Order: sequence, then C-alpha cells, then structure tokens
Amino acid sequence: MATRLIIFDLDGTLLDTRLDIAQACNYALRQCGCPERELGEYNMMVGKGISNLFRAALPEETRNEEMVMMMKSHFIPYYDGHIDDNTRPYPGIIRMLDQMSGHGIMLAVASNKYQAGTEELVRRQLGSDRFVKILGQREGKPLKPDPDIIFEVMSAMPGISREEVVYCGDSDVDMQTGMNAGVRTIGVTWGFRTKEELSAYGPWHLAANAEEIAGAIIADSE
Repeated sequence: MATRLIIFDLDGTLLDTRLDIAQACNYALRQCGCPERELGEYNMMVGKGISNLFRAALPEETRNEEMVMMMKSHFIPYYDGHIDDNTRPYPGIIRMLDQMSGHGIMLAVASNKYQAGTEELVRRQLGSDRFVKILGQREGKPLKPDPDIIFEVMSAMPGISREEVVYCGDSDVDMQTGMNAGVRTIGVTWGFRTKEELSAYGPWHLAANAEEIAGAIIADSE
C-alpha cells in the first residue's frame, strides 16, 4: 500500500539541535552547582524527554526529582532564548520536504522535545504550514517509544491505515516507537546515534542522506 503520511522525529533527524541543547543543559548544570558535560556525551542523552536528559546529565549522587525540577527551571528559559543560535536543518532536508509535499505526501512531526520548543523550532527552521500535525512532549501524554503520539498524528487523517504511514528518526527510541505503532520505520544515519543501533531494529530503510528518504517514500507512493 502506498505511503500517504511520513512522521518525523525532530532532534537529530530534521534539525541538528545538539549544540544548543548541550549549551542550555550545561548552563543549567552550572546554575545547579554541577560539572558540565562534554558535547559528545549528549548524543546518548537526548531524545527521551528533558527530564530524562537532566537525569542523565546530573552527577549520580544528585539525581533526584528536586534537582531535576531545578534543572528544568534554569534550562527552559535559557533554551527558549537560545533555541536556534546554532540549530539548522540537516543538508537537503528542506528540499526533501518540498519534494514529498509536491507528490501529495502528508508530513508530520512527533518529538519528545517539549511542545512549545517543538513548535517554535519547526516554525523558525522548517515552516509550520508544511505539517499536518506537530506534536511534542505534553503533560499527561506518554513519551516515545510509547506509540500514542503516532496514533494521535494519524487521527488528523481519518481513514489512514498503518500500512500507509512511515515513521522516521535517528535513534533506538524512534525505531521502537515505529515498531510499537505497527508502522514502517526509516532510520537516518546522520543523527545522534549509530547506524548499528538503528540496524538492530530492522528498519524498512536506512538513509544516509535526505535524498534517500525522498527517493524511498516517493517511489513507494507511486
């Protein structure tokens, strides 16, 4: 069955957000009296929601809910003020989105980044009007790899079947999300995790660049 909808992760998939996230988290760590983390360490910390980011970044002896909330109180205002100082789409992403839209394929975003940050980055860097749905982390909603966010996106297109949906991301969390939702997955190898991590989940396709995503989806939709 032809692809009608492709849902994207945001951080590490459409946008290279690592430096801005790392700088905001290091700022919060400093404000909490904790040592900063190296940029490379953040590859394995992002993608599971900001509370889990803080738990991973904090020294083990300080990992408690009080410190997580303190980190959040410093991180959010700082990150909101520097949300795209260094963040940009990965090469070829805008052209890929345009190509798929031109073929009538619907686009959406499903991220574990908090909702306001997800919406703001999509608006600034990608253009909100490209997407039928833009979803991030929200109070009372489960984080990926729970598949609820995929089903919520699909609800914006009544009558769509799982066979017509692809979920695209850069991490094990994304591959698990697609599997849990019963949709095909595309793993991108330019993000925060390794090709080997993605391959372990048997994705429908592994993409080394944005052009490969467009090629696979457009060919499947025809």
